Amino acid sequence: MSAVIEIEGLRKTFRSVRQGRRVAVDGFDLLVEAGQIHGFLGPNGSGKTTTLRALLGLVRADAGRMAVLGHPSPDGLPRVAGRVGAIVESPQFFGNFTGHRTLRLLARAGGVPAARVDEVLERVGLRDRGDERVKGYSLGMKQRLAVASALLKDPELLILDEPANGLDPAGIREMRDLMRSLAQAGVTVLVSSHILAEIQLICDHVTIIARGRRVAAGRVDEVLAGFDRRELLVRVDDPQRAGELLTAAGLAVTGHDGHLVVGDVDDATEVSRTLGEAGLWVRELTPLRPDLESVFLELTGAAAHPTLPRQVDDSVLPDGGPRETVIDLDVRGVDA
Repeated sequence: MSAVIEIEGLRKTFRSVRQGRRVAVDGFDLLVEAGQIHGFLGPNGSGKTTTLRALLGLVRADAGRMAVLGHPSPDGLPRVAGRVGAIVESPQFFGNFTGHRTLRLLARAGGVPAARVDEVLERVGLRDRGDERVKGYSLGMKQRLAVASALLKDPELLILDEPANGLDPAGIREMRDLMRSLAQAGVTVLVSSHILAEIQLICDHVTIIARGRRVAAGRVDEVLAGFDRRELLVRVDDPQRAGELLTAAGLAVTGHDGHLVVGDVDDATEVSRTLGEAGLWVRELTPLRPDLESVFLELTGAAAHPTLPRQVDDSVLPDGGPRETVIDLDVRGVDA
């Protein structure tokens, strides 16, 4: 597979009178290959949005190498701009324009056929609302309109920063289905999101950034496998006695409200046999697998307690201030 986004050793610092010099991104690497839905995760202030802005030429990096679709960034971006759709941060539109008019202006400015406007409105579920003024749109509708604007050029690469922001559960599912359909059509998608369960459902690869540095990267199942502690959730009628028996058998046991968690278990039958021989019958014996949220919290240091939440899986599964949308549009002299 060919690389669609390459970042090596990216470094970016900011200076202010009040805070002095602050390192936002420190030697960060990112590789996104063609056809992936690639999740880009990081806590607030981790350098995630700064990385995307540097990649798109919106801020100048201090050091590092970047490339988009095989062309160096930022100098080579004009040669691939027509093949890239990007929305960074929350959308900002002219409130008195309708959704349809907004996209028609963008299409005209970008040399895109007008027929494409109805196509993208349909694709993001706004065709029936396209004649309404944007100021009457909900935050979720504005977010979908922003995605529609990024799809106007029928891009090969789509970069989305928090695309599910403001969406209700049905809208989140629609966005998930949209990204999957785009990937099936050959579009590479880089998506950042704080909805970690959604990223786990959508993405096949993930990169996690913390304090400006990459702390994990790879296939989602491989990243999760690295945090699998072979734990079992055990429910019995007498958890206290069960804990004593399992501890005496050399197993690591922690007690919880109404159940036990047994760690480092190579064979689940060892647990059921130990308890059964003592006349304690297991009511539940479920493998606990790490989910993306627990791994994220552990890697980024955001967990409040070392015992992190885990996904119960019986099938053994794998900044303040106004924000802006990256939309290149100069409406001066455009007849709408």
